[in-house]
Amino acid sequence: MRKITMRNQKIRDLVPVCKLGGMANARLSLRETVQLMDDAIAGRLPELEQPLFMTSSNGQVLSMYARSSKIRRLFDQADVISADGQPMVTISHLLTSKPVPDRTSTTDLFDDASLLLPEGTSYYLFGTTPDEIERAAATVRHRFPRIKLAGYSHGYLDAAGEEALFEDLDRLRPDILWIGLGVPREQEFVLRNIDRLKSVKVVKTSGGLFNFLSGSRSRAPVWMQKAGLEWLYRTVLEPRRLAMRYLITNPHSLYLLLTRTG
Repeated sequence: MRKITMRNQKIRDLVPVCKLGGMANARLSLRETVQLMDDAIAGRLPELEQPLFMTSSNGQVLSMYARSSKIRRLFDQADVISADGQPMVTISHLLTSKPVPDRTSTTDLFDDASLLLPEGTSYYLFGTTPDEIERAAATVRHRFPRIKLAGYSHGYLDAAGEEALFEDLDRLRPDILWIGLGVPREQEFVLRNIDRLKSVKVVKTSGGLFNFLSGSRSRAPVWMQKAGLEWLYRTVLEPRRLAMRYLITNPHSLYLLLTRTG
């Protein structure tokens, strides 16, 4: 993967950050994150050389970031990293004088952006399976009629399919490209193709967002989210896929948060 340096540097300098578990996370509230997206779309950010590249961190990502130089390199090239984990926000309030204001869940960010960005803001959804993305797109059209869904594509593309995707983006010129390929595939895709995404104003990696939009997965009750127990809810629903992951990453990420925050 090519080395990308000094991209959108003036914008990075404007975004306040807080070290959480050794990773620089944006000290932006959910609403401020939406405002930053709006500023990028409206051309109010200084010297936006390439799309505003926004991604998210959680306990699993913190653990991966600490263990892998490859993962660190991917995330360090993002313009904005939002804390998508309530324990991260809580510990930032306990251990730092300038904490992260609140949790910026990608699902909540999508909802807020779709309600607060100017009417006619255009989206392109890219990721998950053909069936899931169809259902996610239908949900967006139904729930957010003020948003223009410019297009969408599943994430299982060969070289020809990727080329068609870039042609589609150049033709449609969506304001925001939401990419849900999972970590680290989505970050790799963005950085590998950043020069092919110049027709887009904002690129936001989205993890499992489309699964929530399609209805194939449900979110934890609000009380569990606020208590930082969403991981437990997800584990109960998908024990074979998630139990071992959380057994390994949760203690490690907690250690990182307690020793590398500030």
